[in-house]
Amino acid sequence: MTRRKPAQGGQQQGASQEPAAGEEKAPQYSWDQRAKVDPKDYTFSGLKDETVGRLPGRVAGQQFVIQDCENCSIYIFDHSATVTIDDCVNCQIFLGPIKGSVFFRNCKDCKCIVACQQFRTRDCRRLEVFLCCATQPIIESSTGMKFGCFQYYYPELALQFKDAGLSIFNNTWSNIHDFTPVSGENNWGLLPENAVVQDYVPLPTSEELKAVRVSTDAMKSIIPITRGQRQKNSDESCLAVFFAGDYTTANARKLIDEMTGKGFQLVQTKEVSMKAEDAQRVFRQCASEFIPLLERGPVVALEFNGDGAVEGCRNTVNDVFNGTKVFVSESKASASQDVDNFYNFADMQMGM
Repeated sequence: MTRRKPAQGGQQQGASQEPAAGEEKAPQYSWDQRAKVDPKDYTFSGLKDETVGRLPGRVAGQQFVIQDCENCSIYIFDHSATVTIDDCVNCQIFLGPIKGSVFFRNCKDCKCIVACQQFRTRDCRRLEVFLCCATQPIIESSTGMKFGCFQYYYPELALQFKDAGLSIFNNTWSNIHDFTPVSGENNWGLLPENAVVQDYVPLPTSEELKAVRVSTDAMKSIIPITRGQRQKNSDESCLAVFFAGDYTTANARKLIDEMTGKGFQLVQTKEVSMKAEDAQRVFRQCASEFIPLLERGPVVALEFNGDGAVEGCRNTVNDVFNGTKVFVSESKASASQDVDNFYNFADMQMGM
């Protein structure tokens, strides 16, 4: 068989050559320029006794994998698409906002701080999790699970929540569904009310990660600290609803600060879109006043609890938010119905 000779100048035929004079260069497309994603940049695997992490901007919505780590401190200070944590033992883990799901499998004795759309565990033992989850968290074939409310701050975190499509007001951290319950046993419970986040997941000690200005002070937490499913201290609750506008989040946070500063407790929060028929059911005789405001966007609802909550909330709204339209329960008699009507509607709306 005759072999082909190499092209002139030692170049193999078919190799790229400069275009001859007068010829056009092949077009460069944007997808040719895109940086290739290296999975190793988004994986921690097989680590022992290490402190590792990713700084803000380093994950930027990619998927992340953590596997086979032991006695490690792991910090993902960025938003991601999904995170899977497999076969990890005795690790402390912080996960910034996750647009989709986080899945723990076959992990034990880990302490975690997690914000996500969906939370699920399978075959896990003794996980302690400070959680923000937009949907009902699910555990499966897992025991000794303990949950608390997400409590964390660093300057980039609020924008990361937005980038992940998560609302700081949608947090069902304590509404756990056990997919594989065992009769007469409880596979999960709540962390103590006075649990200190830093006792579970300490601040990072490596020079690189210390640059992230983290605070675990409850007053600074991006996520409002809620009681969730814990027993209420009083039989009086009050519903307050803010309508969409430029300062909705700031106003809701201001009311939370004012009310908790007066000793009332924040039970739950929710951000959800409403239609006119929803408003009729929730706001009843006041509905016509608020229906025009629903077109602006989602509402933010807060439930406060404590003796005198209704009067305290109405006075605070009148004093601090004069001129801003806010729905507040009118009386102790109607308030519990307001709370039930709103949160029943919101849970149906969010498919819970």
